[in-house]
Amino acid sequence: MKVELVTTLKRQATKILAELHESKEPVLITEHGKPSAYLVDVQDYELMQRRLDLLEGLSRGERAVLEGRTYSQNEARERLGKWLK
Repeated sequence: MKVELVTTLKRQATKILAELHESKEPVLITEHGKPSAYLVDVQDYELMQRRLDLLEGLSRGERAVLEGRTYSQNEARERLGKWLK
């Protein structure tokens, strides 16, 4: 992973963005020697967001199973039947 100072980002933003788009490698921005932010390509960011949404959905499903908030196939068919008519 590439690391850049925030001052370098301020001075060379266009160059850093061009390298980011070409390499697709995230850039860690540091401020006062400490990590401050990540700069990532838009497509990579959107892909990460879709993956997080999927993982959150799976987590909600697992929680529902653990809490007993599930339906049998027949119960589900019955409930959906009311909506699908």
